[in-house]
Amino acid sequence: MSKRDYYEVLGVERDADKDALKRAFRKLAQKYHPDVNKTPEAESLFKEINEAYQVLNDDQKRAAYDRFGHDGLQGAGFNDFNGGFGDLSSIFEEIFGGFGQTSARSRRQPRAGADLRTDVRLTFEEAIFGTERDLDIPRLEVCDRCKGSGAEPPTSPVTCSTCNGAGEVRRRQQSPLFGAVITATTCPTCNGTGEVIPSPCTKCNGNKRIRINRKINVKIPAGVDDGTRIRLPGEGEAGQLGGPPGNLYVVIEVDPHPVFTRNQFDVHIDLPINIAQAALGATVKVPTLEGGQQEVDIPAATQSGRQITLRGIGVPKLQRSGRGDMIITVKVMTPTNLNNEQKQLLRDLAKTFGDHNVESQHKGFFDRIFGSD
Repeated sequence: MSKRDYYEVLGVERDADKDALKRAFRKLAQKYHPDVNKTPEAESLFKEINEAYQVLNDDQKRAAYDRFGHDGLQGAGFNDFNGGFGDLSSIFEEIFGGFGQTSARSRRQPRAGADLRTDVRLTFEEAIFGTERDLDIPRLEVCDRCKGSGAEPPTSPVTCSTCNGAGEVRRRQQSPLFGAVITATTCPTCNGTGEVIPSPCTKCNGNKRIRINRKINVKIPAGVDDGTRIRLPGEGEAGQLGGPPGNLYVVIEVDPHPVFTRNQFDVHIDLPINIAQAALGATVKVPTLEGGQQEVDIPAATQSGRQITLRGIGVPKLQRSGRGDMIITVKVMTPTNLNNEQKQLLRDLAKTFGDHNVESQHKGFFDRIFGSD
């Protein structure tokens, strides 16, 4: 009889990820395990489920199966499923979480402390030129009274008498299918740590760590921008069982500026000028990031929207040398609230233009759009 499709066996889609495969396998294995399900077909179904999972959970086997089906597995030497059960301990670990073996070991291994995050708001100028901040960071640190042992000085933790320090309790069970099976569960007395604390520390209550507020000075470099992350190694929460501390991440928020806007390391500014300055040219002053002023030459016949670039006076480049540019966008302002003398001067000026300049400009504009004859 031909084998069923492995995806059909597990009841998953062909693009299912490993988490979806594991959930499907656990659900089916708990339902059809012969120690639980006493129906005659349970054993064969359990073998089929396990075989499907072993293939689809292995990237190399799954790729061969997706391409060539069951024949591809045999041709690639993947037909060693040990009767459909594979490694018995790995099966139990998938179905029942390893009977506490993994969790008991992990409780006795050094664990790194958690990473922390804090947000810091800066002015536009502080982000440009750098600054310092004193941060008040709440975090878990090793208890300074018990030095991380959890026991009230001068006492110490003692080996758990239930598991003799192993962190797990082994039990022998009889299975109709597999015979004698030894399983291990996390020790209920020490919760997998292998030790108990007869006299818990009065400061940390036996937790080995305490929460305190730690003041940390952070130097914020020149050139940071909104969303920049600064990593402070080892300034996160304390690790456990000798594990390293986590890191602190400082995330920058920058207030907008009333005059300047920023694009990476360039700064932009709008420069309003009058029609006389635009037509005849002029030398005007623009503000700089440092708070001073710099002269800028406006060429004659400048049109509104023209950009002028001042090299090297923009934002300092973060972790690099040099600075960006300042980009000035000229805005020619139409005069308002003219007095009678100014109005008359403009009328006289308009008479000298006639219609020639306007017509020639219109003609050039339409020629660019529609083409000339």
